[in-house]
Amino acid sequence: MEILLLGVYSFFVWLIFIKLKLLPWTTPWKVGVAIFPIVAIAILLLLLNIVAPTTSDVRVVNYVVPIVSQVRGRVTEVPVQNNRPVKTGDVLFKIDPTPYQNEVHSLEAKLASDEARVHADRQRMSETQAKLTDAQSSERQLNEQLKQATGDIGSITASLELARKRVSQNTELVKTGAGNRFDLEQSETNVKELTAKLAAARAQEQEVREKLEGRVNGDLASVAEVKAQIATAQAQVAVSQATADTTRAQLETARWDLSQTTTVAPGNGTMVNVMLRPGFFVSGMPFNEVMTFVDNEYQIFALFGQNELHQVEPGNEAEITLDTYPGRVIKAHVDSIIWAQGQGQVDASGNLPKTTFVPPPGRFPVKLVVDKRDADVFFAAGARGAAAIYTEHLALVHIIRKVLLRVASYLDYIIIKHSISLGH
Repeated sequence: MEILLLGVYSFFVWLIFIKLKLLPWTTPWKVGVAIFPIVAIAILLLLLNIVAPTTSDVRVVNYVVPIVSQVRGRVTEVPVQNNRPVKTGDVLFKIDPTPYQNEVHSLEAKLASDEARVHADRQRMSETQAKLTDAQSSERQLNEQLKQATGDIGSITASLELARKRVSQNTELVKTGAGNRFDLEQSETNVKELTAKLAAARAQEQEVREKLEGRVNGDLASVAEVKAQIATAQAQVAVSQATADTTRAQLETARWDLSQTTTVAPGNGTMVNVMLRPGFFVSGMPFNEVMTFVDNEYQIFALFGQNELHQVEPGNEAEITLDTYPGRVIKAHVDSIIWAQGQGQVDASGNLPKTTFVPPPGRFPVKLVVDKRDADVFFAAGARGAAAIYTEHLALVHIIRKVLLRVASYLDYIIIKHSISLGH
């Protein structure tokens, strides 16, 4: 670009001073003509680095997922091939599921047994609760019986007093000869019967009172006994339910382990480093990678010097050129600037902080997002290239940066290799 500008400048110098002779070709003009392009180009380049910074360090970064087995076992099938694209859910490899299937069947049977035990314990508790209703109703019946016995005692006592008076009266009448002997005997019989009934009523009353007075924590002994049985049944239900819940959780874990005997692709991408074959034994360790998945999703970072970013803002227009696409300019825009680097981090430890200088001086990465126009471009993981960012200042100067970027992109067609001499 500088040569092109010098060529245009030289043409106008020739046209003005030599061809048309509009100005004299004297020593002062010669000095001025020589100095002007140097100063102008220097100023132009300084402005370009401020309003349209560029970098030759652009990196394409893809998400890489190490594929590990979640369970241990012997590999039975590897349908995926090395360096081939896969889609979400495609089977990568399978492990012999027999031991995990057996574990699932065993836990399913145990869970059925535990749930049956829970049902039986709940049925038993329901029956015990029904007994509590009967026991509580028996207390009401005892109160009614006590009330009835008390009433009977009063009634029989009154009848007994009357019967005794009749015996006394009949006895006097019989002595004077005015009364009937049969009536006396009848009244004496009534006294005996009423005395027996009174004794029976009092015995009944005493029995009911004893039943009502036999209490535990305010409840009748029978009610307290049933409540104790209910508490025991509830505890048994809780234990059996906890056992069933534990078995259910173990069954869910076993089913998950069984599902993990088939490992699938986590997304759309490419499988690399596929060295796994049927017969291999995988241990299920988190650091035992068996193949690698490279996601199609990518990120583009451009590394700029720290003093080149003070005018850059998210949303600024950007252009990218990659060595893999000579002569092509990819449109993009600034997503964000990552204002952090490794030199700004101090790990927590018992040692004094260390400051390490890593040449070249630290740069800050700028995340670039490709525009929709070039969204279908394939970006290889690890591809390198150059980029330019166009700020909101001095838009006319941006044209020069765009020309320079395109010229450099076409130069990528030139492949220079050192010759290699082959010897025996």
